[in-house]
Amino acid sequence: MSSQSTPESMPPKLAEIVAEFAAAPRDVVLEMLLEFSDAVPPLPAQLADRTGMEQVPECQTSFFLRAEVAADRTVTTWFDCPPEAPTTRAFAGILAEGLAGASADQVLAVPDDLYQRMGLAQAISPLRVRGGNAILARLKRQVREQIA
Repeated sequence: MSSQSTPESMPPKLAEIVAEFAAAPRDVVLEMLLEFSDAVPPLPAQLADRTGMEQVPECQTSFFLRAEVAADRTVTTWFDCPPEAPTTRAFAGILAEGLAGASADQVLAVPDDLYQRMGLAQAISPLRVRGGNAILARLKRQVREQIA
């Protein structure tokens, strides 16, 4: 394990999740994903109607997200995805847990091929991986726009 701990590195919690998935046997990966589908916190009241959230049309299911950068550059993320879409919801759960408390620089340092690094490309359909990549890309774009 690399001990490069620079401010621009991926958030430690997300790096830990990525490593766990990458090391897991393929037959366990889907079970791990399902656990993360339960890790998506409910939306706060002000976002209940999805006002101010961005839809991710690349996802097969209805998926909305929002990133907010605070004055101290800490990023808060919100995701809305139906429980009937456990794989896509799992992406949201991984990001929600992995990016909790992360700085804008850490969010922007998340590799664009995150889901491939996790070994998910072998476990789930290319369409779902594309949706996960789109979620991450939109999240990073929202962060970049707010710190510009």
